[in-house]
Amino acid sequence: MLLPASTNEAYRGAPISAWFLGLLALGSIGPGCIHFFLPDGGAGVIAHLDLSTSRAVIVGVFAWMGATQIAYGLAQLAVALRYRALTPLFLTLALIERALGAIAAWVTKASPNGHHPPENYAVLVLLPLIVIFLALSLRNKRA
Repeated sequence: MLLPASTNEAYRGAPISAWFLGLLALGSIGPGCIHFFLPDGGAGVIAHLDLSTSRAVIVGVFAWMGATQIAYGLAQLAVALRYRALTPLFLTLALIERALGAIAAWVTKASPNGHHPPENYAVLVLLPLIVIFLALSLRNKRA
């Protein structure tokens, strides 16, 4: 059997946190498909990166990132739908991922020309939301 029995009965946090994780999953799978399946991985048409030099490397890195986003998103979706007891863990992982992405985008590896792709702005909205839903997922509703 590929998937073990559901752990949803063991989840004690807010159900809305698991649903939010499901939305995060779609927010990983969708861009992952864009990065993997678009001819330029979205680097040019969405992020507006200059592909005139090192196009193959940039598109290859976008495809690699897309592959990891798709796999991670499927894991998030499995937790949201079937293994809700892992919701706090996966929200913590999402918080770490997005916080590191924000630090890189806005502080340590910020673009010298000030350009930011859409995800750099989305992460600023998602970080506080993830914190809120993580806190809700940790509250014991059955206590």
